[in-house]
Amino acid sequence: MRRIQAGSALSAFGLGFTVPYLYVYVAQVRDLGATTAGIVLATFAMAALVALPFTGRTIDRRGPLPVLVAGSLLASVGALAIGLANNVTTVVLSAALLGAGTAVIQPALATMLVWCSDATSRTRAFAMQFFLQNLGLGLGGLIGGQLVDKSRPDSFLLLFGIESVMFLVLAGIALTVRIPRPAPMSGAPQVDPTAKAKGGMRALLGHKAMVQLSVLGFVLFFACYGQFESGLAAYGTEAAGIEPSTLGSALAANTAVIVIAQFVVLKFVEQRKRSRVIAAVGLVWAVAWVIAGYAGLGTNSQTMATAAFITTYALFGLGEAMLSPTVAPLVADLAPESMVGQYNSAFALVKQLALALGPAVGGPMGAALHGPYIVTFVLFSLGISVLAVRLGRELTPVQNQPSLAVKSRVVAQHKAVEPVEVVA
Repeated sequence: MRRIQAGSALSAFGLGFTVPYLYVYVAQVRDLGATTAGIVLATFAMAALVALPFTGRTIDRRGPLPVLVAGSLLASVGALAIGLANNVTTVVLSAALLGAGTAVIQPALATMLVWCSDATSRTRAFAMQFFLQNLGLGLGGLIGGQLVDKSRPDSFLLLFGIESVMFLVLAGIALTVRIPRPAPMSGAPQVDPTAKAKGGMRALLGHKAMVQLSVLGFVLFFACYGQFESGLAAYGTEAAGIEPSTLGSALAANTAVIVIAQFVVLKFVEQRKRSRVIAAVGLVWAVAWVIAGYAGLGTNSQTMATAAFITTYALFGLGEAMLSPTVAPLVADLAPESMVGQYNSAFALVKQLALALGPAVGGPMGAALHGPYIVTFVLFSLGISVLAVRLGRELTPVQNQPSLAVKSRVVAQHKAVEPVEVVA
């Protein structure tokens, strides 16, 4: 577990070197224009959508380790290739390699975490992964900002080179891990072998709780992550008059809240039903959107608007800290033992769809339709609470609250049997 978490954190550290600067690199440093930069960002999402449908079945047939290693090598080649690319064709193809590689890594890592944990330790395992990945991304972005220089393309090659090496480190660490398949979780559905042979997706779509969780996941990622760098950023600069440099401070506040609050929140989450925690996240995010609306009223001082906008990002971070030990472990606990990879990949696919559609819808609304934008996403956030409550009705008590598995354990006590005297 420690090695898997270390590799995951280091790969996130490598991504942090390049993610904040990719647009600037393509559009300005390589002088390929804003349109090409947009195509590159879209290519990441499209590559993930192409790769993920095949990933889950491969994980379940071959195990997560070879998939993780292959994805890491693919991402390493893609990262280095972007640093060397100097025309539209090469930069787009390189982005496709990097996007496909990083997309494959996530469900493989999630499956490995499932394999080396049980229902009672899984919540902490995924919370730790989320904490370390955010810490890695933050540190990578901070260090990368000190190394990057728009006037020197070689400085960007250094950043992409570091990212490439970190993916190789992830592959190397993964190769040292040996873990057995986990025992099936109590309450996990059993899959008919005939249905599995015909197609795991059919079995997954027949699992009502997983379908509801996927719908809920789409709304979660669409209403939060899909707005960070598009709709919410556009709304902040256009409606609230936020300086572009403040967006960096808002994202820093988001990361800081996640890092500081993660394990404090974890103690709260572990003793409560997952469905109620997710419902609470919807309410927290609804408040965040209302505060964002306050920032854009136009009647506040610039200081008040800026403070409100940063508070919005901080509240999103609080919600994310509540979700990390809740949603990903629930996907694993719903999955039959033989389909963990397919369930993780299906949920990752839902996430990518939300991240692709979120900016496309939220960006134009945030820039031009300020009032409707806020109202829309307040309603989306309240919808999260409704969907979470409905999901809770489809879960077994242990799936909804894994701590019950610990409380309900009974240790058998055997009385000593007195010897029976045999009379001849």
